[in-house]
Amino acid sequence: MTEAPSPAAGASAPAKLSFQEKVGYGLGDTASHFVWDMVGTWALIFYTDVYGIDPGVAALILLVARLWDMVTDPVMGVIADRTNTRWGKFRPYLLWMAIPYGVLAVMTFSTPELSDTGKAIYAGVTYMALMTVYTAINLPYSSLAGVMTGSSDERAVLNQYRFVGAFAGQLVVTGSALTLVSKLGNGNEAAGYQTTMILFGIVSVVFFLGCFALTRERIEPPKGQKPDLKADLKNVLETRPWIVLVAVGIVSFTLFAMQANVAAFYFKYYVSPDAHLELLRFPDSNWGILQFISNLSENEKFNIVGTVAIIVALPLAKPLASRFGNRNVYIGCSILTALFNGLMFIPGPDQLGLIHIINVLGKMSFAPTAPLLWTMIANTADFSEWKKNRRATGLFFSASTLSMKLGWGLGGYLSAYLLGVFGYVANQDQSDEALMGIRLMMTAIPAALFLVAGVLLLFYELDLKTVTTMQAELKARRAAAQAAEDAEPSTF
Repeated sequence: MTEAPSPAAGASAPAKLSFQEKVGYGLGDTASHFVWDMVGTWALIFYTDVYGIDPGVAALILLVARLWDMVTDPVMGVIADRTNTRWGKFRPYLLWMAIPYGVLAVMTFSTPELSDTGKAIYAGVTYMALMTVYTAINLPYSSLAGVMTGSSDERAVLNQYRFVGAFAGQLVVTGSALTLVSKLGNGNEAAGYQTTMILFGIVSVVFFLGCFALTRERIEPPKGQKPDLKADLKNVLETRPWIVLVAVGIVSFTLFAMQANVAAFYFKYYVSPDAHLELLRFPDSNWGILQFISNLSENEKFNIVGTVAIIVALPLAKPLASRFGNRNVYIGCSILTALFNGLMFIPGPDQLGLIHIINVLGKMSFAPTAPLLWTMIANTADFSEWKKNRRATGLFFSASTLSMKLGWGLGGYLSAYLLGVFGYVANQDQSDEALMGIRLMMTAIPAALFLVAGVLLLFYELDLKTVTTMQAELKARRAAAQAAEDAEPSTF
């Protein structure tokens, strides 16, 4: 493949990115979610109810993998920052890691016949290997938004496309996986999970390659910046806005993981099997897609409705952020989402309609925060360049994606651990105590964590005025550096 090298910083960064490039960037998170949501939503119940792994062992696997991420994420950030190819620093990893990512995803949802110890080892090794490759492809992908454009507004739009793609992938996975497992497995859940993951893995590989082909890198480190790992690490750790976002990421993704993992148990054991959402029942339809939707489980319908609500509300992120600033919008949305998550505790097992209404309101309240978090992370890399004339985009994103995965692992661990504490027994009628634990992990505990995230953001100092000033000065500084370079006499 022949491609011109990435342009110098500030030389050709367009005021607005093309529609094609925004869509291409969005494909990358669609690709990620075809695997990530299988792992985040179904891995725990797959390990406990299909592969027969003890919940405590499953919890340990999820936790150890996150501790391993504490090593791999910063290392990958450093490697990506020091990568120099004709495709740029970050895009090459979309090309190099796509196929390993798909293959390991299939292995993670495979069930070789082994002893209990062998199953635990196999699950642990494949899960950790998948998360390692996830780091190697998703961290460069996340960092890519920080070097495609220097405009905070364009980054907000870019991240809206990213999360439309992300939630489209989530919509398919969380809205159809269990049905696909049932149909493709013909009654054999283990075979169904593996075949479903083969299908999703192929889609993931194709979409990552599409993202690679359609995007370009434009922002480079300041002229004359020397590679210095010690200076980069010191710089990151002294950037307070970034530290705040790391804390917010850990808290946020802990609650996301807890809800994602527990939802399967909530619908399997708490919601009445006789409760149905009539709005999505089409038993007499001649349309195949409507018949398919009608036959989905109530858990899958819950995921579909919630994800559609997020996608509908995502476009609110940019106008709200432009008017009130990223931080203020995130705080307000966190408070509203906490309120609706708390209210989710109220409905009884037969009140499926009320469950859906509260879920829709909660998801719409949450939606603007999804792209804004990543926009704010990119802005911390700008803040570093603005204050100290030093930029390490990959390292900033690596530590932030580490907080995401650490939170996701912590949420998965807590879900599995608390299931054991509350007396959960796989594939049995649950005690009142176990059902209460499942309800709390689905509602009240995430609500409290949303409030914690909102409070933490009070310490994030990059408000609208600061960001506007910072990016205007950086734009002028980059243009001056490029003009000086262009003015130098040619040596040829």
